[in-house]
Amino acid sequence: MRFVFGVMLALCLAAVQSAVASEEKFGAGVTLKTATPVATLLASPKDYVGKIVRVDGVIVAVCEMAGCWMELRDEKADAATAKTIRLKVKDGEMVFPVAAKGKKASVEGVFEPVSPDMAKEYAMDADKAKPGSDMKAQVPTYQIKGTGAIIY
Repeated sequence: MRFVFGVMLALCLAAVQSAVASEEKFGAGVTLKTATPVATLLASPKDYVGKIVRVDGVIVAVCEMAGCWMELRDEKADAATAKTIRLKVKDGEMVFPVAAKGKKASVEGVFEPVSPDMAKEYAMDADKAKPGSDMKAQVPTYQIKGTGAIIY
């Protein structure tokens, strides 16, 4: 009986350790318990501007030059029609791996409108994107100024 209990305990600990090891934390990580869907943020952005928000979703694009942003869509939304939100950080502050595309993530930061200068930069990035790249041609009007993220 003790042997069986010991084996079960060891398996449980290994599973927990494996789950924790597969998470990659960036910056301050994520502290808010409740996520706001991307669709909700973009449907009534004025309700969220200046507030710290958490978004959970699937990473659909990552900055290919500096890893300074990633774009997420709601996990349960239709991939072809889902709206996305961009998590932007200062260059070098956090570097998101391009290989994270397609993985799940939780991100946190201040919801804000995209500045005119940033909109120009996003438009230039989209114009420079390689054919077949997932960088959106549509320039975002709102973004999350990132303080942390967890990629699963």
